[in-house]
Amino acid sequence: MRSILPMKLAKTGSVILSLFICVLGLFFIFNPDFSPGILGDYAGALMIVFGIVKIVGYLSKDLYRLAFQYDLAFGLLMITIGIMVILEPGSIIDAVCVAIGISAIMDGFLKIQISIDSRIFGIKKWWLILISAVITVGVGITLLFRTAESTRVLVLLLGFSMLAQGILNLLTTILTVKIIKHQYPDSIDADFE
Repeated sequence: MRSILPMKLAKTGSVILSLFICVLGLFFIFNPDFSPGILGDYAGALMIVFGIVKIVGYLSKDLYRLAFQYDLAFGLLMITIGIMVILEPGSIIDAVCVAIGISAIMDGFLKIQISIDSRIFGIKKWWLILISAVITVGVGITLLFRTAESTRVLVLLLGFSMLAQGILNLLTTILTVKIIKHQYPDSIDADFE
């Protein structure tokens, strides 16, 4: 039998991080005058942690293999963007908007595919993932191609984007990650005569 510890860590980490992203998004929505410099540090650090959790999720091999199936590449992208946001102190709000916009669009598109796979797999509430993914893509596109230059409006858009991504990842994790205590390895070694 295989250890379920990596799966539990990935699921718990994903749920906690998704909730934290939702709370941080709400914080930015209700405090749009937040300092752009601090915003960049928080967003960059959050992206790095989120990327690490995504990679752990990919390596966990959960039963359905829906929620974390694209998370190796997405985790590496998030870590790279997070490092770039932290290291780029000039015009930080633009860098954060582009980084979070790209990650929201990519995450939304990948989750649209996961929602379709979930429907085929028989998960009844697959449509929640689909609706949340479409909203996330829409908010990501709005953030990426923003027309407002006001820092206040950009922080509001960042807040909405983070809230949408947090809800999307929370729904995907809760609905598609199943942990079975007595799970067997992926392949069984056998000797044939």
